[in-house]
Amino acid sequence: MKNTPSSPRWALVTGASAGIGAAFARELASRGCPLVLTARREDRLATLAAEIAQHHGVDVECIAADLADPCAPEKLCAEIARRGIAIDTLVNNAGYGLPGSFVSQPWVKHAEFVQVMITAPCELAHRLLPGMQQRGHGRIVNIASLAGLVPGSAGHTLYGASKAFLIKFSQSLALENVRHGVNVCAVCPGFTYSEFHDVTGTRGVVSKMPNWMWLRAEEVARRGLDAAERGEVVYVTGRVNRAIKTLFKLLPDRFALRAIQKRSRNFRAQD
Repeated sequence: MKNTPSSPRWALVTGASAGIGAAFARELASRGCPLVLTARREDRLATLAAEIAQHHGVDVECIAADLADPCAPEKLCAEIARRGIAIDTLVNNAGYGLPGSFVSQPWVKHAEFVQVMITAPCELAHRLLPGMQQRGHGRIVNIASLAGLVPGSAGHTLYGASKAFLIKFSQSLALENVRHGVNVCAVCPGFTYSEFHDVTGTRGVVSKMPNWMWLRAEEVARRGLDAAERGEVVYVTGRVNRAIKTLFKLLPDRFALRAIQKRSRNFRAQD
């Protein structure tokens, strides 16, 4: 993923203002990729951009956008094109969780969630993929989750479902684009040190999880980008998470669901 001065390969990272998104931005910059960073918090984007430019010497463009707005993906891509930038790496990272049961949240909140977690990543891929195909090179990294590979839990009802969708979407998109030189990878982290649990109000719950179940966001980014470069389609970060995935794959469905039911209060905010 190294660039030459004559042919820079720009990367777009969504949800880049903190956590895994910021880690992907730093990792891409360390590999020589100029960046377009987008998130809602423009001030935090500017701070990150200044840090990256100072430490890695790559160009960084910031475009504030709220992907909960159905018009945002189109406007974002139009602004990128207006600035004369062609995106060769897309990191669909923006995301969050809605705590509580399905009916405890108003439908408008769920609709915004689906827009950010499913519709926006698909639309960005749809808008940017033709250019990658034409240039014969591209990387689409969809940040999914271990939650998309194990049974659904009570609470955060749509979270695991949205991540399972991203995994299946990535698999189909990867098969369609092998001949175009475009790698598509669903990166599936487990528990990761970031602001995610503070935003969802589950910090007090998940802080009880043992340290060996956690990875740093920097590890997720580095391993995820390496997996995308290797052409892996679904990549689960960390040995512990891969073991968990294998265990639940081997368990009969009723036992797997029962195990999640028993343990979900350790990592999901419920009513």
